[in-house]
Amino acid sequence: MPDRPVQPPLILVVDDEDANRLALERILVREGYDVRHAEDGRQAMQRLREEPPHLLLTDLKMPGMDGLELMRAARAVDPDLEVVLLTAFGTVETAVEAMKEGAFDFLTKPLKRAEIVRTARKALEKRALVTENRALRDELARALPGEVIGRAPTMRVLLEEARQVAGAQASVLLTGESGTGKGLLARWLHKVSPRRDRPMVTVNCGALPENLLESELFGYEAGAFTGAKGRKEGRFDLAQGGTLFLDEVTEMSPAVQVKLLRVLQDGEYERVGGTRTLRTDARILAATNRDPELAVREGRLREDLYYRLNVIRLEVPPLRARRDDIPLLARHFVARHAERNRRAISGLSDEALDALCAWDWPGNVRELENALERAVVLCRGEVVELSDLPPAMRQARTRPAVLSFAPGTPLKDVERAMIEATLEQCGGDKALAASLLGITARTIYRREAEWREEEGTGAPREEG
Repeated sequence: MPDRPVQPPLILVVDDEDANRLALERILVREGYDVRHAEDGRQAMQRLREEPPHLLLTDLKMPGMDGLELMRAARAVDPDLEVVLLTAFGTVETAVEAMKEGAFDFLTKPLKRAEIVRTARKALEKRALVTENRALRDELARALPGEVIGRAPTMRVLLEEARQVAGAQASVLLTGESGTGKGLLARWLHKVSPRRDRPMVTVNCGALPENLLESELFGYEAGAFTGAKGRKEGRFDLAQGGTLFLDEVTEMSPAVQVKLLRVLQDGEYERVGGTRTLRTDARILAATNRDPELAVREGRLREDLYYRLNVIRLEVPPLRARRDDIPLLARHFVARHAERNRRAISGLSDEALDALCAWDWPGNVRELENALERAVVLCRGEVVELSDLPPAMRQARTRPAVLSFAPGTPLKDVERAMIEATLEQCGGDKALAASLLGITARTIYRREAEWREEEGTGAPREEG
């Protein structure tokens, strides 16, 4: 069956002046967009209900319903609709106020073709990003319990193997670098197993000294040691019928390893200071960020215990080996921390995603989440920008701008190209761009005003 043709984005243009409407329509149609137009707010609302657009371009000053009132009415019908206001210099303050209410941007007259096209493209990209984020969240909610996220080939293989072993009784050893999500995968294995209605108990073997780890795992009887005034159940008792997750298992002392080996072989153990043999039905999941074979050679892990733990081994790949998942994970973490911090942030800019995808992530998924939690807190707009990321990550770009100039190129053209390229790399942040260029933000504003003046006046121009 042949694929359906992709429908171009629909843009609704509203202006009470015929010349402006037609000029805007010609520019946008040449860019491949589908365009409808209306001469006032009342007609625009009628068009919007009949054929909902992806983007609304509206003049601010119109008889009857003005652009601000139209924006409010239109977004009541479609909250995701992006709105760009067209305004004269005298109404810029009103346009800025409109942006605080949710407008994507405003363009000052006289309008220029390049500026119209660039703004429309960015507004539509934001709309597409919001839609994609919602679809991805819905897909993830349907596809996977918990928060195990991955589409990269290495993760698909891992998750398929995990699904196959989730219902088994056999021990599973999870290996991989720190921060890759071994604990998350362990919880996922428990959630999709037949043991999901029983407890999952976690022990960090590297965080407890030998004597305390032993009593935590197996429990103790009254009088077993000074201060043991009564019986205490251990983690094996608490995990009966469920799952016991031993994190950093290679950090156990040799004495505790011997007792754990007996449990894995026979399912039996005694509490510290006790004489009665107890049985456990807990399934064992273990994890380590060390190379387990090397730990065996170094004498840190008993070889027989290793073989008992390593019945099934799942290697969680580092984030740098699954870069295809970085955008998916990044959007997930932005959505999570925006909700937690009550911030209206819809996603990330292309420049921010480029930097995240280029970073090597020595701290893996944990480092990515921490970076994006920081970015959400510092973000001043509706989208996480490059400038919101940690400073070191801002330099990690996958598509750096490369500018070249022929001998004899006028200096003012070189200056403009450099300023515009730097602004593009900085996500439009004039303060950051000025800092990188060694000039003031006021200089950038002044240059932009000069460029607008040089490009003339009147209806939008269709040069180029």
